[in-house]
Amino acid sequence: MPKVYRDFFFHFDVFFVIMMLLGAIAYVVYSGLTFVLVGAFVLGLIIFSFSEYVTHRFIFHMKPPENAFMLKLIKRLHYDHHVHPNDLSLLFLPLWYSIPNLFVLAAVFYVFIQSFLITLSFSGGLMCMLLLYEWKHYIAHRPIKPKTKFGQWLKKTHILHHFKNENYWYGVSNPVFDKIFGTLKDEKEVETSKTARDLEKRKYKSTT
Repeated sequence: MPKVYRDFFFHFDVFFVIMMLLGAIAYVVYSGLTFVLVGAFVLGLIIFSFSEYVTHRFIFHMKPPENAFMLKLIKRLHYDHHVHPNDLSLLFLPLWYSIPNLFVLAAVFYVFIQSFLITLSFSGGLMCMLLLYEWKHYIAHRPIKPKTKFGQWLKKTHILHHFKNENYWYGVSNPVFDKIFGTLKDEKEVETSKTARDLEKRKYKSTT
């Protein structure tokens, strides 16, 4: 297996989620697939995609918190990634963040559905989309040329987010919610931000 794939699939945080996903899929398939279970899985894909956008835009790009502990957390989750965008140790979401978030989404879903099996299928969709997010993010920051025009464009928009203006192009796995919420722009219409590489400075300077 080429190193570029090993670095992704055998990174502990990614590998752990892969094992969880395979376990969930195996249990759901063994229990017997139904249209309801497939629908729950697809809903999980959509919910994570929306969560990805909202989290990236409103949490990862929040103004620097005054609390030292919260600042340390947000620096690890995202600020430092903008400073060192190609650092592999900062590229993936840590398990201490991703697992609790998956659990909360699954728990809210369970409250409404009251079915462990359907919730497990929904969780499979969440985990699958998380892995897709991690893979698209990984490709965007590694010397890999996507094979499709769409993949190349998606990589370009993420690079623009890091080096052109951090206030646009929040979608990593897909541009759907950028389009819906108006943060998908033509790069020629967007000014270069002075804080794209250092989000912590936005506390003191303008983002334009």
